[in-house]
Amino acid sequence: MKQYWTAPELWPGATFAIFAGGPSLTPAQVDWCRDRELGGSKVRTIAVNDGYRLAHWADVLYFCDDKWWRWHNKKLADWGGLIVRMAGGHHDFGDPRIKVMKNNDTAGLCEFRDGLNTGRNSGYQAINLAVHLGAKKILLLGYDMHAPLVNGRPKMHWFGDHPGGTSPSVFDAMLPWFETLVGPLAKRGIEVINCTPGSAIKCFPRGAIESVLMEPQQVAA
Repeated sequence: MKQYWTAPELWPGATFAIFAGGPSLTPAQVDWCRDRELGGSKVRTIAVNDGYRLAHWADVLYFCDDKWWRWHNKKLADWGGLIVRMAGGHHDFGDPRIKVMKNNDTAGLCEFRDGLNTGRNSGYQAINLAVHLGAKKILLLGYDMHAPLVNGRPKMHWFGDHPGGTSPSVFDAMLPWFETLVGPLAKRGIEVINCTPGSAIKCFPRGAIESVLMEPQQVAA
């Protein structure tokens, strides 16, 4: 019988920064969030997919695709934080570090702590995960949801592209889902600030990460 992880409220009231895969994400943005404090508590971090390559120190690594884990698992042998995924064909790959949550093919926030609503993309799912883990404020980085042309070709991700490539048309399916989060987040009193320069997501307030985390203090891990 497959086992599913019930996410505990590990960091109640915390600010979370989520690093997604969009082309605007930079090492400087990610580093700004490292060992920072806001509102008297440490800023917690979720690296989505390849985000771990810029934030090897993140509190959580989140992925949902089986093929992504096959591409990267050897590089994550020494990963020290949580690893969470949405249920897929290979479940936990026999790796006890991987916490698997149920896949709810619906919109908004999942009310059950052992599941995530899909939104058709891992960045959407990571917002739901942050809520389960106790977020009161969520900062979005790398949530471009469009592919700018660079040298005449669409740039899908900050790191280039996944093996096999990805079509920019995927954003047409992903983008509308984010609006379904606005009401449920507001009902819970959770603030989301889109810190992604040039993001196509219009439903959340915007702010530069440096301004949102103005004059942060370094804190112990």
